[in-house]
Amino acid sequence: MTASHDVSGLTILGQHTAQPQSPEEAVLERVPNPHPGQHYTVRFVAPEFTSLCPLTGQPDFAHLVIDYIPGDWLVESKSLKLFLGSFRNHGAFHEACTVSIGLRLAETLSPTWLRIGGYWYPRGGIPIDVFWQTGAAPQGVWVPDQGVPPYRGRG
Repeated sequence: MTASHDVSGLTILGQHTAQPQSPEEAVLERVPNPHPGQHYTVRFVAPEFTSLCPLTGQPDFAHLVIDYIPGDWLVESKSLKLFLGSFRNHGAFHEACTVSIGLRLAETLSPTWLRIGGYWYPRGGIPIDVFWQTGAAPQGVWVPDQGVPPYRGRG
C-alpha cells in the first residue's frame, strides 16, 4: 500500500529553520489527514516545556500533553516543536500559555476534538495544572488518560 503525502506549501519541514522568538512569530503548519473520516487520537507530549514568569522573568517548566482527533488536517510536528519552543523567552502565566497553545492549534487544524493538559512544576511551592479542550470527545474513540500523576514533591 502506498500512501500519498501532500507536503506542498510546507516551509519548515526539511529546511534549516531558526527558533522563532515569540509565539506570535512562530508558524504552525498543517498537512492533510491521510485518513479523513476516521476517528483516531493523536498525542504529542512535551515534558520539558519552558516559558517565563511575566513578572519576575524567572523560568517556568511544564509537562504538556496535547491530544487531538484530526478533522481534515494534522499538525506538522517540526512546526509544533518550534512553536512550543517559541515560549522559551515568552512571559505569560501558566493559564495563558496552556490555553493559548490549545486555541492556536484548534484555529490552525479545525480538529474534531482537541485537549491540552499543562502540568506545571511548582512556583512558590504550588504546582498549577491547567486543562482546556474544545468540547466532548466523540463517542467510541479511544482517548487514553494523559498519564501524568499529581505533583507529590518528596512526599
